[in-house]
This record gives sequence, structure tokens and C-alpha cells, in this order.
Amino acid sequence: MKKTLIIASLALFLGGFITVVQASHSWGKYHWNKSTADTIVAPLALGDNISSIWDNSLLVASTDWNASVLKNQIVAGGNNVNCDPISGTVQVCNSLYGNNGWLGIASIWVTRGKNNHITQALVKVNDTYFNTPQYNTQSWRDFVMCQEVGHTFGLDHQDENFSNLNLGSCMDYTSDPAGSINNQLDNRHPNQHDYDMMTEIYAHLNSTAGDPPPGNSNGKSKNPMGVGANIDLNNPSAWGSAVKQDAQGKNSLYERDLGNGQVLITHVIWAE
Repeated sequence: MKKTLIIASLALFLGGFITVVQASHSWGKYHWNKSTADTIVAPLALGDNISSIWDNSLLVASTDWNASVLKNQIVAGGNNVNCDPISGTVQVCNSLYGNNGWLGIASIWVTRGKNNHITQALVKVNDTYFNTPQYNTQSWRDFVMCQEVGHTFGLDHQDENFSNLNLGSCMDYTSDPAGSINNQLDNRHPNQHDYDMMTEIYAHLNSTAGDPPPGNSNGKSKNPMGVGANIDLNNPSAWGSAVKQDAQGKNSLYERDLGNGQVLITHVIWAE
């Protein structure tokens, strides 16, 4: 009887553990219309519009995420001073965006319907805060860059509590990115759970079959600059309606209907 109880208890414990490990943290099933094979031939472009102080953070993020099934490549941002979206790419930018509360944002333009395809994306990191003593560190830059780039691939957070122990993933909120204060895990890079989630999203073979060409209903623009280039994403009022809150009760996810079957979705990480 004792052995039976022990085995049953162990089964319940392992069952609960497996549920946590296998929990999904995809971002509403949004994904680029690319398979693994597609991105091996033509990696997803990360447009570099950042100053030199951010170069290493973007390089580390790009390298880390290239260990997943979705391959990316850093390319010149094309003097994109206003950080406007460019169709089919992720544009990465930094600037003094002001005392508006946010450290970084990741915005994706997606199509409505069964596919939920991402057609373009932006990452913005706010030097108004990264120039302050609290955030002016390589650890904070690496952590936020890794997380925002991960969002543009379709990943959500694994955890949204700044105060609990690190999970060892940049998709986990933290007050200690390097894990050095409390001798905990390093949150500046993806972990295996992030890579597993990317595999679930992108390890498929039929990425483009049957899709309309660029400029039609998939939401891509015929113009080199993407749809919504005139939206001032520096201002939270432009993000649309809040649809999700983090563990502190702050709005963390926004949606804005752009019409014509397109939605702008923005993830934000606020300064503490």
C-alpha cells in the first residue's frame, strides 16, 4: 500500500512537472510565412538601425536565435531613421524615445484569418532609460534585445513576474538579467524551452503553398516601406487596446485593428 501511494504521488508530481515544461508560450500562434528550409536559403532579415553601443546585443541575439529552426541574418537597415517597418523584415532601432515608461517594444503586423502570418516587424529599445544607471549595462541591453527579437518570431513570455527566480530564458521577466545578484540562472539568452517552442511553430514543410503574392491579401506592401509607416509607435496611445496584463497588473500586450484584414500587435516591457 505504501509503495502504491508513493508511486501514485510520484506520478502526480511528474504529471504536474510535465504540464509546466510543455506549456506553450507562442504569441497567439502568429508566425512568419517561412519554413525552416525557407530560412536556410533566405534567412529572415534583421535590419540594423542601431548605434554601436547596441551592436553586440543584436549580434548575440541573432546568434542565439539562429540555434533555433528559424534562421535570421543581420542586414543593413537602409538608413531607416524613423524606424519605419519594411515588408518581410524585422527592423531593429534604438533612440531617445522619451520618458514614456517603456524599455523596449516589439511590434508585428499580422493578417487575420486561419494563417495568422507576420508580414513585418519592429524592435525598438528606448535609450532614455538605457542611459540611466539602472539600465546602462550590457546585461540589460542583451536581455531586452533578446526578448524583443524573440517576440518578433512569434514567442510570448515564459513568465511575467520580475521578482521570482530566473528561468534561464530571455523570455522571462527579471530584475537581474545576468543572475549575478542572487546567484541564479542567466536570463540573457533563449533556453531549450524557447527552442522547442520555435520548433513547434516553424518545423513544417508547407510554408508558402497557396498563399497570395506580396501586395495582396497577405498584408505585404508593394511599397519598399511597410504598411503603417506613419504610425508613431513611440507613443503608447498608438498601440491600440490593451489585451493582456503582466504579473504586476501593467498592460503588456496591445492590439490595433488597421483594417483591410490587418492587425498591429505590440509587446512592451516597462521600466520598473
